[in-house]
Amino acid sequence: MSRIGVAFDKARADGRAVLVGCMPAGFPTVEGSIAAMTAMVEAGVDVIEVEIPYSDPVMDGPVIQKASDIALAGGVRTADTLRIVEAVAATGAPVVTMTYWNPIEQYGVDAFARDLAAAGGTGLITPDLIPEEADEWLAASDAYGLDRTFLVSPSSTDARLRMTVEHCRGFVYATAIMGVTGARSQTSDAAPVLVSRLREVTELPVGVGLGVGTGAQAATVAGYADGVIVGSALIRRLLDAPDLDAGLTALRTLSAELAEGVRAVGSAA
Repeated sequence: MSRIGVAFDKARADGRAVLVGCMPAGFPTVEGSIAAMTAMVEAGVDVIEVEIPYSDPVMDGPVIQKASDIALAGGVRTADTLRIVEAVAATGAPVVTMTYWNPIEQYGVDAFARDLAAAGGTGLITPDLIPEEADEWLAASDAYGLDRTFLVSPSSTDARLRMTVEHCRGFVYATAIMGVTGARSQTSDAAPVLVSRLREVTELPVGVGLGVGTGAQAATVAGYADGVIVGSALIRRLLDAPDLDAGLTALRTLSAELAEGVRAVGSAA
């Protein structure tokens, strides 16, 4: 079983959901991103999602886009992401990589799978790669024992849900809203329905992302999902801070609030 699977099983045994925290690699710098992700783990985040910055992030909202632009302007490369994965995995927390597909094609699919596994990464979340076009990644992930997480949305048909989860390993990513990422004042009413539909077709853990920004919202999502995925709200703590130290302090505070939220209400799984 993958380390992601172990994390979900442990949280389920504890009667709660997993907290997944996202941060772009190289934001605000390579070393700064390692410090940020380490701070998140220390404050209670269970799983770190390291995003490879990309120049055309079609799913990402303005906060993640801005952070990714800063990382790209600083010269971060895919090789830097692998070094960051290795450093963060050394904390003991499972580390999954979120990436658009172009950087992986440019690096070489088999080579990236090999190097990600060697760095201690657990697998990939691929927002713009669908299972029908993923043969090369399916083969590489099998060869190196990596998880593969595809996305489903409220508009996915039952047949599409079934096909997608058959190709997932580790967990399935349920997007709570239609649209780009970003914290919102209310969580999606469509998300519980989507999770319920997924329960009918898979026993894989279900992580819900897009929109969570507070401990109370995390608790709400933890009431019906196996994982609560938070990105923009955490990243904003660094973007809005006057310096890295202040940003890390704010990041720890929000991470602890979110961690308390997922522990306040057990998962319905």
